[in-house]
Amino acid sequence: MSTVTNTTEGTVPKKKSSRKLFKYNPNRVAHTLDQLGLGYFSPIARLIGGDEPRKQFREITSNTFLPMLAFAIFIGIWGICAQFVVSDSTRIPSPAQTWTAWQGMVDFAEAEKLKEAEYYESNEERAIKMETKAKTAEEAGQLDKVERYNGMAEKFRTKVYQGATTFFDQIGISLITVAVGFLAATLLGVPIGILCGISKKVNVALNPIIQLFKPVSPLAWFPIVFVFTTWGIEQPESTSIWQRALWTSAGVVTLCSIWPTLINTAVGVASVDKDHLNVAKVLKLGWFKRIWKIILPSSLPLIFTGLRLSIGVGWMVLVASDMMAQNQGLGKFVWDMYQNGDTQSTAQIIIAVFFIGAIGFLLDRVMLVCQRLVTFEEQTI
Repeated sequence: MSTVTNTTEGTVPKKKSSRKLFKYNPNRVAHTLDQLGLGYFSPIARLIGGDEPRKQFREITSNTFLPMLAFAIFIGIWGICAQFVVSDSTRIPSPAQTWTAWQGMVDFAEAEKLKEAEYYESNEERAIKMETKAKTAEEAGQLDKVERYNGMAEKFRTKVYQGATTFFDQIGISLITVAVGFLAATLLGVPIGILCGISKKVNVALNPIIQLFKPVSPLAWFPIVFVFTTWGIEQPESTSIWQRALWTSAGVVTLCSIWPTLINTAVGVASVDKDHLNVAKVLKLGWFKRIWKIILPSSLPLIFTGLRLSIGVGWMVLVASDMMAQNQGLGKFVWDMYQNGDTQSTAQIIIAVFFIGAIGFLLDRVMLVCQRLVTFEEQTI
């Protein structure tokens, strides 16, 4: 009698590897780069993945050399203007003079930061000496001196360096100013826009006011905002960055940048699909839930379009508002250099123009990324 042996008994089944091998997907990486506003690198991602190398190489070449050619032409025209555009007191600085001015600004900022570090280090040493004297006086039972020495040590540690404001410090103040103004414009513009989009009566009531104030220049808003800030805000210490001038400049930014957000929010809310609103009625959603669950998600793409326009407008009017309010930002830097009236100062103004443009571009890219996260539209501008 023959026996049948089970060949499967005693064998250990092979375990499937729990680690998934990483598979590079060039199209997915390129799409992610596009969503992040880094479309320049999309052909490089596809080239790495071997997706139509010739086409990707041509696109990389085009995206790289055409802007470089345009910039080289711009530099050439700039150099020609520097040779011929001369006034009684100054002239257009050449690219080389502007580069020298930039190096001087960097050197000044580094020297100022070194002075600041030395200042705080010196004050810390003085504070330690006072604390040492306080301990000695405490051992000797001289309590009055202990209190005095400890007070002097605390005073040394709380002293704030009051050196010259550097160009990079003024960039930081400008960013804070536009952030405050943009945040206020958002907090005001979005709710009012929602009300205008929901209620035709509110829209009819507010539309004339919106159309009346929307085209007003920041220079016209400044005196009115100045009155409100001097009335409602106490003058802080000179070492604080939250001066009245900053609030005045931020207020002007708010009044100039609120309108794109308000209008686009109203349009987005008014264009919500009526079927969605009917479903909300059937489900008996409350007023707040209807806005939070139905209206806001449907209108987010247009809201972010308005926010993107508002941040651009706010950054654009910031320089003028800083000049008028004498806020320690980029506008005041440009104004101070203009008052100097020499070629070196004009070169520094040109540097400020480049930085204003570059920061404005970065702010726009940030808002574009946020906009793309809530919409399926492919925008390349």
